[in-house]
Amino acid sequence: MKRIAFYLNLVLVLLILASCKKGQKNLFTPVSSGRPYEILVVVDKPIWERPAGRALFDVLDTNVPGLPQAERSFRISNVDHQHFDRVLRIFRNIIRVDIQDIYTQSKLKYSRDVYASPQMIMTIQSPNEKEFEEFVSKNSKVIIDFFVKAEMNRQIALLKEKRNDVISTKVGSLFDCDIWIPVELANYKEGENFLWASTNRATADMNFVIYSYPYTDKDTFTKEYFIHKRDSVMKVNIPGEREGMYMATDSMFVDVENIVVKGEYAQEARGLWEMEGDMMGGPFVSHARVDRANGRVVVVEAFIYSPDKLKRNLMRQMEASLYTLRLPNESLIDEVVINAGIQEEKVDSTSLVK
Repeated sequence: MKRIAFYLNLVLVLLILASCKKGQKNLFTPVSSGRPYEILVVVDKPIWERPAGRALFDVLDTNVPGLPQAERSFRISNVDHQHFDRVLRIFRNIIRVDIQDIYTQSKLKYSRDVYASPQMIMTIQSPNEKEFEEFVSKNSKVIIDFFVKAEMNRQIALLKEKRNDVISTKVGSLFDCDIWIPVELANYKEGENFLWASTNRATADMNFVIYSYPYTDKDTFTKEYFIHKRDSVMKVNIPGEREGMYMATDSMFVDVENIVVKGEYAQEARGLWEMEGDMMGGPFVSHARVDRANGRVVVVEAFIYSPDKLKRNLMRQMEASLYTLRLPNESLIDEVVINAGIQEEKVDSTSLVK
């Protein structure tokens, strides 16, 4: 009987391992290491120190847009291929530099959850160092956006498991929409077509705002109209401590960009806010989307108040929530599209070892 039980257990283990090889996540895959927005570059030291490596470093070292002080996009570390061992392979974000004359052109590829989970590995192939240098400089935004959105998807995955259901319910009743925001934003205030949720902290204060207004024409999505509408809404709904104080947009530091969210047009705006008549201020980012069924524009915004503190991670954590907005009759999509045309490879952990 013991022998039969042993063989039955052995067969069960083999079946589990076989199912994992068919594309399911391996049950024994370790949890990835590293902090959010930290990237390990796998590149031999001579290349890392020459112009090709410096070009990639400069891309990753770019400042985060829309913040009041300089903060670089990523924390960067590097290791050569020889020392890319079992410990380092479970890093959450990895870039492999692959320069060989067997290639005819430069190319970006990526694979996910190869050595650990969640994990993103980008491979940059190029036939020589000169072309590599030009290629990464030309594709700097693609490389940055790829890893930023990968981190946002990790935040969205956390929100899927644990989010503020009270605010989701409020958004549903007031706007017939749904959105996931962190549970810490426990304080809220309602207004006319307006909701504001906040952690209400003296520092590292995270805030979420949603409001709507009728859609008129294409001029609705100009930078000037956005600032005018935002200022009018915030003046009424977010006053300061004393009379005459209210939130305003610093119009000198606003960038507007057309983006795609869930396959549809959206206007992204990021910049700085200030409290009129007070010394308070900080960064914000917003998405304005068209709700065609109801002929309106729905705006969701995240803003931070964290004087004398770094703001990158707080802003990006809140920005991830904006991508979870679900308009009426819209299907649930709980992941930001990150590939931007980059080829995804289905690989096992042995194929990336050089």
